Amino acid sequence: MFVRDVIDIIESAAPLKWQEEWDNSGLQVGNRNAEVKRVLLTTDVTESVVSEAFKLDCEMIVSHHPLLFHGLKHICGETPQERCVETAIRHNIAIYSAHTSMDSWLHGVSGRMAERIGITQYSLLQAADEEHGLGVIGELKEAIPFETLLAKVKSAFEAPALRYIPAIKTNVQRIALCGGAGAEFVEDAIAQGADVFITADVKYHTFLDAHGRIGIIDLDHWVSEHFVRDIFRKLLHDKVTTFIAKQDYSPVKIY
Repeated sequence: MFVRDVIDIIESAAPLKWQEEWDNSGLQVGNRNAEVKRVLLTTDVTESVVSEAFKLDCEMIVSHHPLLFHGLKHICGETPQERCVETAIRHNIAIYSAHTSMDSWLHGVSGRMAERIGITQYSLLQAADEEHGLGVIGELKEAIPFETLLAKVKSAFEAPALRYIPAIKTNVQRIALCGGAGAEFVEDAIAQGADVFITADVKYHTFLDAHGRIGIIDLDHWVSEHFVRDIFRKLLHDKVTTFIAKQDYSPVKIY
């Protein structure tokens, strides 16, 4: 298998044409024609993750968040990004990122979020077509107390803590979700009758404006997205040997 083959598999589900204009998904470092036998899967590309890839003899890293959002003016080892690029090139490690391209797939990040809390039938919250858009919405098998949903979410996402405003209803069933920073879709969730919206990076005034209209559960950004690695692994199953990066974790701690 070659780098281009791994890219083709991922883009068969998450084509780059669906990434947001500001994003930089795609091949970050490396040659499309290089051979690949082992791939490291990660949420973020950090120096520790690149080092782990080298130690595992991986020829490729597949990440959710891009290593490079903006062009580098030089590569002198002065920043973590520069050092990651240097190390990857030195050890012939290709780096590919599927960020908002994967966010925009129905069964991508937001769909996987829904599945983790037991929602198996869901549709796009803001659809571009039947398979691509942002966020999802669906229903739990039965209505449950909002406090029970909080516990379910904390456990399912292994979240150290949750920020939230309570739902209007005592029991909730219709849930909207968006991986990463999805606060811009609160009004979509309300318009589509969601009892609760689950996302990350919600600002105080967004909570304030939504209070009394919908419940919101705010996860840590990394916590809401780290299972993207499982999506990558499923897509690449039986095609190439994959590893989940042990050095991939949120740098944000809760005191």
